[in-house]
Amino acid sequence: MLCVFGRQLKLLRERAGMDRARLGALSGYSASTIASFEQGRRIPPPKFIDQADDVLGAGGVLAASKEEVARAHYPAFFRDAARLEAEAVELHVYANQAVPGLLQTEEYARAVFMMMRPPVDDGLIEQRVGARLARQEVLTSRDAPLASFVIDEAVLRRPIGGRAILRGQLEYVLLMGARRNIEIQVMPLDREENAGMAGPFTLIETKEGRRIAYAEVQNVSRVQTERDRVRVLEAKYGIIRAQALPPRESLAYVQKLLGEP
Repeated sequence: MLCVFGRQLKLLRERAGMDRARLGALSGYSASTIASFEQGRRIPPPKFIDQADDVLGAGGVLAASKEEVARAHYPAFFRDAARLEAEAVELHVYANQAVPGLLQTEEYARAVFMMMRPPVDDGLIEQRVGARLARQEVLTSRDAPLASFVIDEAVLRRPIGGRAILRGQLEYVLLMGARRNIEIQVMPLDREENAGMAGPFTLIETKEGRRIAYAEVQNVSRVQTERDRVRVLEAKYGIIRAQALPPRESLAYVQKLLGEP
């Protein structure tokens, strides 16, 4: 997608009789950055795409690619899930490894990506952090979906990035849990039964009524659309929610964790 966009950008620029330096001057970027956009080596931000469409008289050709270009921020294995997530009217997430991406602070998200092995390039880390934060707009938009999260207590105690980052993350969980479209539950460590031991997953319902499940393990993802498989995970999520603390008690529990040394 980036290569296709880059070729379109170059053709439109040349048709307009501009060199890269001129387009860069009009859009606030260097000639070398324009070259990177055209060669598909960097992901152009939405603001640049709108500016280039206007400056080059593209008539909406470049702007029409904005959403697809934005999805290039995500790793290949997550792009289908990101598209479905953005179209959701309901989102239900079980997490037992890390705080769900939709609830992560910038500092926590960066710490998660910094831990990846083999190590990830710094530029790619910043790109992924930006993409993760952009995803979160789905929870605060005008048409925000109904969302629920069940988070294992171990996740809320694991000091990814350090104690200060964890504290900021817990405070953000409380903030998001106060929103009317979001319910957050904690699965305490002392529970003798936990139906979520097989790992994290997400349930998505789209505006068209499609029900989809997404699961990811070791960067291998599966978007499940087969009704029988989705139904099994829906039933499992219902059991998990019943085993976890209710939303109000869960927020009180997170507040308690904040008060611990």
